Amino acid sequence: MKPITKDTYIKWYEDMLFWRKFEDKLAALYIQQKIRGFLHLYNGQEAVLAGSVHAMELGEDKMITAYRNHVQPIALGVDPKRIMAELLGRVTGTSHGMGGSMHIFSKEHNFFGGHGIVGGQIPLGAGIAFADNYFERKGVTLTYFGDGAARQGSLHETLNMAMNWKLPVVFIIENNQYAMGTSVERTANHTDIWKLGLGYEMPCGPVDGMNPVKVAEAVNEAIERARRGEGPTLLEMKTYRYRGHSMSDAQHYRTKDEVAEYKKIDPIVQVLNEIKQNDWLSATEINTINERVKANVQACVEFAEASDYPEVKQLYDVVYEQEDYPFLKNRVD
Repeated sequence: MKPITKDTYIKWYEDMLFWRKFEDKLAALYIQQKIRGFLHLYNGQEAVLAGSVHAMELGEDKMITAYRNHVQPIALGVDPKRIMAELLGRVTGTSHGMGGSMHIFSKEHNFFGGHGIVGGQIPLGAGIAFADNYFERKGVTLTYFGDGAARQGSLHETLNMAMNWKLPVVFIIENNQYAMGTSVERTANHTDIWKLGLGYEMPCGPVDGMNPVKVAEAVNEAIERARRGEGPTLLEMKTYRYRGHSMSDAQHYRTKDEVAEYKKIDPIVQVLNEIKQNDWLSATEINTINERVKANVQACVEFAEASDYPEVKQLYDVVYEQEDYPFLKNRVD
């Protein structure tokens, strides 16, 4: 695994802080009705992404996830301005303003969505890994899904095939304790979701998903196993989301005290404390990072709001490849 150094911690702090502040701004824009539809925020789960990306070979390995998917493509190298534009429905967005919050995608940066169907990305992740295996590429696919999606039947079909064919895929459960508003304890008669891998003799285990070091170590081991041709791994990241399932979630299923307790182990605070304890940055340098993050988020908003909405004809251009499609009526040009 790449060493975890002073520079790693500083990068983690700035990256995770930017992701958090970027999504805080999304929440504000949603309240202003500048973002429509659903909006699912990642606040609290940033260590899972930071640790995973440290273990990946960017440009070679791939990532696919669910609809809580705004910051993952940023971590892989997508311009956050384009993510912001996509969320605001602007033509400069990653999908020209037509995918929106739940369907961000970047083939260039090996980010394969952003999927609104619960658990729909699980077999797709195995399919991407199958393609890498078939074409003898070295890439490994990290496939993320929540504790709720872990109860989908397609998970079992996928785990069985992935083990049978020794696919280069890492299945990562982001167990943030609640499937929408349903606690893990209410979804099955066990709470150790990682044990589902035992039924397929798949390497599996729990991970502290609030600590990027623990995540990086576990994901690195799983990626290396897959790259050696030894097949998949199932990891359960024990994490927590500080906001509701989506912006419309009133969060009646949990207490403020519970959220406050988990905020004591906020991954951003953990990383910052490590930086302070080792005197890796001065107070002035930390403040410089904070101000830079604030300015970068604002630059994303300004870029998005200055961008045009897509023209109506784009609706047809991205759906029908054949320009004279015979069954298209009342086209608006």
